[in-house]
Amino acid sequence: MFLTSSGQARSGLLWALRHVRRASGAPARDPRFAALEDSDLQFFDSVLGAGGVVTDPHSLQPFNEDWLGKYKGSTRVALKPKTTEQAAAILRHCNSRRLAVGGNTGLVGGSVPVYDEVVVSTVCMNKVLSFDTVSGTLTAQAGCILEALDSHVAGHGYCMPLDLGAKGSCQIGGNVSTNAGGLRLLRYGSLHGSVLGLEAVLPGGEVLDLLTTLRKDNTGYDLKQLFIGAEGTLGLVTAVAIQCPPRPLAVNVAYLAVPTFAAAQQVLVAAKRQLGEVLSAFEFLDKESLAITLRHLPGTKDPLPGCQAPIFLVVETSGSSAAHDSDKLERFLEGVMEEGLVSDGVLAQDSAQVQQVWQLREGITTALRHRGAVYKYDVSLPISQMYALVEEMRTRLTTALPHLAGSSGGAGSGGGGGGDGSDDDGPPIRVAGYGHLGDVPGYSKEICEQIEPYVYEWTAQHRGSVSAEHGLGLMKAGCIGYSKPPAAVAVMRQIKAALDPHGIMNPYKVLPPEL
Repeated sequence: MFLTSSGQARSGLLWALRHVRRASGAPARDPRFAALEDSDLQFFDSVLGAGGVVTDPHSLQPFNEDWLGKYKGSTRVALKPKTTEQAAAILRHCNSRRLAVGGNTGLVGGSVPVYDEVVVSTVCMNKVLSFDTVSGTLTAQAGCILEALDSHVAGHGYCMPLDLGAKGSCQIGGNVSTNAGGLRLLRYGSLHGSVLGLEAVLPGGEVLDLLTTLRKDNTGYDLKQLFIGAEGTLGLVTAVAIQCPPRPLAVNVAYLAVPTFAAAQQVLVAAKRQLGEVLSAFEFLDKESLAITLRHLPGTKDPLPGCQAPIFLVVETSGSSAAHDSDKLERFLEGVMEEGLVSDGVLAQDSAQVQQVWQLREGITTALRHRGAVYKYDVSLPISQMYALVEEMRTRLTTALPHLAGSSGGAGSGGGGGGDGSDDDGPPIRVAGYGHLGDVPGYSKEICEQIEPYVYEWTAQHRGSVSAEHGLGLMKAGCIGYSKPPAAVAVMRQIKAALDPHGIMNPYKVLPPEL
């Protein structure tokens, strides 16, 4: 079962198994950290002024609970700086007092305090600092909403290089801190390539100004990369310079039904070869995801009513010539249908239909949350193995928990009551095949024990990553060894110790506790 291609790979996995910490657990509060006092609140008031210090319990609730409702903290204060100088003063004070500091981004328990950490929110740092209409480089404060930035650059003929279902609420600083991928990573790559520079406040209050907009700068270590995906554990990102690509003039979206996941892989190969430079997105969802979304997300429509295919694809092209792109897409679709790789499909005829298709794909996570508790794992695997994990988990949960998992049956069918108590919503546990696992009315230790660490072991055995784009947070901090060898984790600890010697920045996250 274990990786045996080399002794190093096997030892790394065994190290991970010995040090795994499950999602349901959390390390004890670090005794090095001080407790918040009234004098601290007075200092924060003096720096931030009216509205900058939140202490009302009701107002703090969004900061103390993550979007999935899985993690809850107990912070007594959330701070809202408007400038980098204010943020620096906050961190300088917290570092001197040994007050732990948390952020507010992510879906793996990285976004909420574990205990009583001081939450620093960049929501008020929401100004566009500059935009170069010739080069397409955008510089903005970290609290700017992704959708607002996309609207801003759209007026100049550009678009943001990432697109997320949460674009109407997520902040660019959080996107950078978690290295968010999004729906168009296939076209524009990750933020490690799109981010040209950033500004970050280190734990001691020093401002690290790396806010360059140059594409070429080979002077020493590329320090900005340390903060992309670090989840706020090394410092607070306060501003970002990002390369924006030209906005496509022509967008086409096809929604396709395929008979197997193997066929979906062949369609992807054909799309890359035949659509080439205009291919901007290639997403898949299975019938479970479709059924749950149609039932639990108001306003969604089935693009192929009555189709019983097990797998569906969303293929998008974006280019500069509508006629050229449409011709390439039509020839591609004719080819894959003639080969029997696609059993049915529909091509969006206007922007409204394009939006309907994307609403269906982007709404899956929200629909799962409406149905019940979501066990979300966001793993990255070789494409050939991606859906095998879904099938493995269905078999495993049905065997171990037949009273909850039962038989999924067809789309929208199955034995047992649904998560909402209705008979036609399938069994309480359903494994949705777009990377998100199962839902029931509440989180259960019994279910979690059947999923973890099995899902991480399986991912490691197939040379995947336990986190594709959501980061490690609290949930997966103890599981980093499944994807990184001990030597790499040791180097990460050294970097953390060098930049944050007192460990105040987003503690208990990303790195496993030292034993």
